Amino acid sequence: MKAKKRYFLVLISCAFLILCYFGKYYLWTNGKREAKGFSYTKHKLQSYLSTKEVYGGKDSTVSPRSRRKEKVKTTDTVKCNMARCFDFSRCIDDFKVYVYPVEDSISPAYQKILSIIQESRYYTDDPSQACLFVLSLDTLDRDHLSPDYVKNIHLKLHQRAKYWNNGRNHVLFNLYSGTWPDYIEDLGFDVGQAILAKASTSVSKFRQYFDVSIPLFPKHHPKKGGERGTLTSNNFPVNKKYTLVFKGKRYVHGIGSETRNSLHHIHNNKDIILVTTCRHGKSWKQLKDERCETDNIGFDRSLVWPNLVYCIQSLAQKRGNKMVSGMKSLSYKDRLKSLNLFSLDKRRVRRNRIEVFKIVKVPDIIRSINKTRVHALRQHTRIMWDNYFSSIEKIVMTTLEIIRDRISAQTARSYVIWNSHPGALLSLPQFSDILRDFPFYWRHLAASISPNFTAIIYATMPIMSSSSPLARLIKNVAKSSFASRILVLWNGETAPPIANKLPQVSVPVNIIQPPQKTISSRFHPHPLVQTDAVLNLDEDAVLTTEEVDFAFKVWQSYPERIVGYPARSHYWEDSKSCWGYTSKWTNEYSMILTGAAFYHRYYNYLYTFYLHNLLHKTVDQSQNCEDILMNFLVSHVTNLPPIKVTQRKQYKETIATDGKTYPTPWNDPDHFVQRQICMNTFVDTFAYMPLVRSSLRLDPVLFKDPVSNLRKRYRKLEQEGWK
Repeated sequence: MKAKKRYFLVLISCAFLILCYFGKYYLWTNGKREAKGFSYTKHKLQSYLSTKEVYGGKDSTVSPRSRRKEKVKTTDTVKCNMARCFDFSRCIDDFKVYVYPVEDSISPAYQKILSIIQESRYYTDDPSQACLFVLSLDTLDRDHLSPDYVKNIHLKLHQRAKYWNNGRNHVLFNLYSGTWPDYIEDLGFDVGQAILAKASTSVSKFRQYFDVSIPLFPKHHPKKGGERGTLTSNNFPVNKKYTLVFKGKRYVHGIGSETRNSLHHIHNNKDIILVTTCRHGKSWKQLKDERCETDNIGFDRSLVWPNLVYCIQSLAQKRGNKMVSGMKSLSYKDRLKSLNLFSLDKRRVRRNRIEVFKIVKVPDIIRSINKTRVHALRQHTRIMWDNYFSSIEKIVMTTLEIIRDRISAQTARSYVIWNSHPGALLSLPQFSDILRDFPFYWRHLAASISPNFTAIIYATMPIMSSSSPLARLIKNVAKSSFASRILVLWNGETAPPIANKLPQVSVPVNIIQPPQKTISSRFHPHPLVQTDAVLNLDEDAVLTTEEVDFAFKVWQSYPERIVGYPARSHYWEDSKSCWGYTSKWTNEYSMILTGAAFYHRYYNYLYTFYLHNLLHKTVDQSQNCEDILMNFLVSHVTNLPPIKVTQRKQYKETIATDGKTYPTPWNDPDHFVQRQICMNTFVDTFAYMPLVRSSLRLDPVLFKDPVSNLRKRYRKLEQEGWK
């Protein structure tokens, strides 16, 4: 009996020891989880957020990752993608977009979207030729409390959209869906297999690589042009008064309430200014909390915005237990690199999102980033703004270009193109799928520029003898060791000169006739132009071989710009409230006439296929201003001025050839009036003035220096006629 008692006591003792051991292990592992951030106890957040505030009364013991997994299990696993819900056969021949005829009144913002598509190079009025379809029914604002909400859209859709086909190959633009406080993402009709170009979309409903996440732009956002970013490349260091700023509405309940309510915990009214107000709507007094009476109402944007480093753009994209930070643009997420500041430290932030309970760490995170990195991010942000966000036109065209890249993987642009200047909207894949072929990326690739050029001479006067201006020009250009080929673009009313009338030179000379005799044909991308550099010349251009060589060597250092000799400038004329055009010599210029200038051959392609039809029509009707338009185009692409090389003192007022005298237009008053009219038409179409003034002029080394002429490479440039 005593033996049984002893065994029983031993068994009890063993059980107690085992219990103590596993209890200690549990406490130890739980402590490790807390140290790693898996459990946020009350004492760790006592000065900021309580667990209840963070989760809104939900079980705080379940990690966000576990919630995400549970949420994924409940969502529909069968979602649209391009292979399942898109008809590629409609896009084999070309990428065209059809817009349904407008039958009802639509909001100004949606009218801008439709008109932008209709004015683009992708528009077609023939639905049988369309790759994409855009509804004329206004789907931008699907908040049923909004005055722009279209009622019974599902009935109108089935009555009017006869090519609907369950939404296949249709693109729907939407900025707002649902209404406060829940913002349920319901557009009020079945979108079917249509591609949603949507702002503030939830992660759970966004169909990756099918839908397009677009920025939420305001009603007053410009249709075209848009204000450019103010950051300059030499704006360093980034010492600003304000570190982080946010201004917006605060919701006391409903979706997004937890995140915006938590901002006051890190607001210090010094360098971190996070101001919100719940005083909005008709029922805020009935729903107000204890902070509504003392809410921060606002600040002077004109004083704060120029003096801040970071801003939280929006916290309205909050879905479930996560918030999508406005510091990161989810717009065009499959093409643009993340602008999210916090993705710099993935040890602190997972998947480029700030979890709500980590909002208190934001000040420490942003202050830990060195100023050099901040400056780089600001520069990248400006590139993204200028290229894709600054106007509705850029937002719409970016959406179409993303869809186009998905349709044709062979011509899809790389991330280098999308995320560097000038961006995908100006790097057309139809030109080339090789980065080196564009004038913008050779520095990124450490590639070399083509060592030769092709000359294109725009000619209308016949060659009667070897002393003709055209014959002399061909000889001088052909003597250049960099000349690869000379093309004589014949645009005269008579028959082109025969081969034996052309000078016999060491490089190939071809006479080509454009299919249409317009002045814009001088910029047509002819297949014989195989070099990067194009030397565009008027037949009356008086250039020596040394002038050609020097200008080409300068261009090789600046292949993205126009480099040449005759310069012009623009100015604002207050008395007429318009832009003026002048050829007077001043300390600045903004244009280089393409009658004697080098540029990259890609600009011929852009000029022909990218520019608006109205611009071509203006040039062709006037038979003038094509050189101004090319300067507009290049400055629009590069945001840079052209480059002027050594300046002649004067230009001839007449041209003598074969006993005949032809006047030049340089001193013709009507010529300048016409060019001024053209320039203002161009500004209206571009929606801004793209020309950039410069005072730079590049001369050869030792130019005009009092040294021996034998020491100078370009000796003839100092002859009479040069300044």
